[in-house]
Amino acid sequence: MSGRQRVKTVVRLEERKEALAPKAPSPAEVDPLYGVALLKVAFELKRRPEGTVDEVLSAVLARMRLPEAEFRAYLEQQGGLLATLGPKR
Repeated sequence: MSGRQRVKTVVRLEERKEALAPKAPSPAEVDPLYGVALLKVAFELKRRPEGTVDEVLSAVLARMRLPEAEFRAYLEQQGGLLATLGPKR
């Protein structure tokens, strides 16, 4: 190589199949307030038996300023955890 030539760097961009598939968040990536929200929903359901699970869940998430869509996705990942909170009334 002479003094004027530079080494060429070749970068190959490859998409991984794992990157394309939606991945489930690991326990470290889940918001720690989700557990608190579950407890609050359970307490509210016990305190107000006339409310539906969906109404109580929406109200608690709004008060805690948690994204409802992400929280519901988390519940679905946990094997339908929402169904264990109580029947829809």
